[in-house]
Amino acid sequence: MAEHGAHITTASVDDQPSIFEVVAQDSLMTAVRPALHHVVKVLAESNPACYGFLWKWFDEIFTLLDLLLQQHYLSKTGASFSENFYGLKRIVMGDTHKLQRLASAGLPKQQLWKTVIFLVLLPYLKVKLEKLISSLREEEEYSIHPPTSRWKRFYRAFLAAYPFVNMAWEGWFLVQQLRYILGKAQHHSPLLSLAGVRLGRLTVQDIQALEHKPAGASMVQQPAGSVGEKMKSALKQAVGGAASCLSTGLSVGVFFLQFLEWWYSSGNQETIKSLTALPTPPPPVHLDYNSDSPLLPQMKTVCPLCHKNRVNDTVLATSGYVFCYRCVFNYVKSHRACPITGYPTQVQHLIKLYSPEN
Repeated sequence: MAEHGAHITTASVDDQPSIFEVVAQDSLMTAVRPALHHVVKVLAESNPACYGFLWKWFDEIFTLLDLLLQQHYLSKTGASFSENFYGLKRIVMGDTHKLQRLASAGLPKQQLWKTVIFLVLLPYLKVKLEKLISSLREEEEYSIHPPTSRWKRFYRAFLAAYPFVNMAWEGWFLVQQLRYILGKAQHHSPLLSLAGVRLGRLTVQDIQALEHKPAGASMVQQPAGSVGEKMKSALKQAVGGAASCLSTGLSVGVFFLQFLEWWYSSGNQETIKSLTALPTPPPPVHLDYNSDSPLLPQMKTVCPLCHKNRVNDTVLATSGYVFCYRCVFNYVKSHRACPITGYPTQVQHLIKLYSPEN
């Protein structure tokens, strides 16, 4: 009896995590994807020949690694990577006698594959759908032909309906979170209910079992008999080792990825620019360094030297004032200074201005 019940323990009433914990673990993997996406983009731009395929197949590669990572954690700890990171586990709903498995026992196969579908496959399909919507919208915006075929009419209707479908989807999640905050629901996400699980905190027994599981597993491991069994065992160990290395590296690098996501956020970029940008210099003042220095005309289209409408507009880079090319060229060539400010200048500081009419 004790052997059959060694992997379960009675459920506690206060093991339900707070809304802050569940939202934090949800946002963890949401932040990892754009951070990795930016890293791959930088690598692909620096060396397209070596890293271009990472950028082209980023969604598929990320989904494959995410599948390996989540399947490893769900089978070994009974939780996804982000849930385990925050000390949570998935508890199967409808267990008899209100008993629950230890986290080290993992999830049953039915709940495990449902969870994998909702954690890995559904986000991948959502990303692909959003990219399809974006490309269809661009095609629609730049198309000058009215819809003629039934297919074009269909995707126009699809484009018109998608924002409302997406709003209903997000609203469903929002309502579920509000019900969870008010204590009216056991799940903060409808996907947990569809998977037949709920979130709970790791207990002392769970932590102890997770710490002793690797040592116990190595002690009871027995040598395989046939060559096929050896190959199967080696493959399992290789996959498990790869997933373990990936999870360990991601656990260490998650703070760095969070920092990257924060660093490249639009709001933070504005703050960085305001802190690091040099102050805007004031416009040059009229120094009146000699008696024949011209005064600025009131009309902006008049040359300060000839006091006529400018011809062949040319700006002096040292001061920013605009003159006729012939006027300012002759003046700078003879005086080696700006006609308005008196700043020392050379002929090479003259820059031709081009208007849209030119």
